[in-house]
Amino acid sequence: MAIRDPPGVANPGLRGSFCLACACIHAYYVGMRRGEHQYTIRNVPAAVDQALRKKAARSRRSLNAVALDALTKAANVTADARHDLDAFFGSWVADPAVDRALREQRRIDEDLWK
Repeated sequence: MAIRDPPGVANPGLRGSFCLACACIHAYYVGMRRGEHQYTIRNVPAAVDQALRKKAARSRRSLNAVALDALTKAANVTADARHDLDAFFGSWVADPAVDRALREQRRIDEDLWK
């Protein structure tokens, strides 16, 4: 199946480029949730970068989550409740009883698979 340029695209050297650009733009907007904004912050001082990264590592949270907290606090606003699982990353505690229960749940009952 040949990729066709839309009406008005006359440069044969761009064949298919328009479709690729549309796909990229669409993917970008699909990735951005409605009502959320994305920033690119340049020239972050090394001391600020280091402090945020240390705080993220200490709290076992993403750098993005720590930076959002810092921006929210500095802007003196209340952030909407986030519904992600960042707080649970790295919090698993080994428990032999849980491990046994999970092993039992993963056991395949051969009679059910006949």
